[in-house]
Amino acid sequence: MNKTIFSAGVVFGVLAVVFGAFGAHGLAKLIDADALVTYETGVRYQMYHALFLLVLANTKFLEVQKKKTVFYLTVLGVVLFSFSIYLLAINSLTSFDFKKIALLTPLGGSLLILGWLVLGYRVVKGKKGGEN
Repeated sequence: MNKTIFSAGVVFGVLAVVFGAFGAHGLAKLIDADALVTYETGVRYQMYHALFLLVLANTKFLEVQKKKTVFYLTVLGVVLFSFSIYLLAINSLTSFDFKKIALLTPLGGSLLILGWLVLGYRVVKGKKGGEN
């Protein structure tokens, strides 16, 4: 599972760099400044959580089983949050109205928050001694 968590972090990190470069060099001339700022928010949060997954995978004081829920919440949260933001930011470039999926963004954000809370709870409630 640690390898899966780490691999997801790598994939999200690579995609964040690719999407960030695309936003800076490709989208900058196609969408307005507000949409670009929105897009960059998606990239930033994706990268934060890519790094988070890399750290989570290498955390030794938390059992792999206890990492699973945090991993699933984070992956689903990034997909719903960041990817919906990307689609909303490019809404003016497509014939589909991505505003119809706008509720996915706060749902994804809530899952990211929940992932952090679950991690915190599991660390605090973990076995005493030996986990450092």
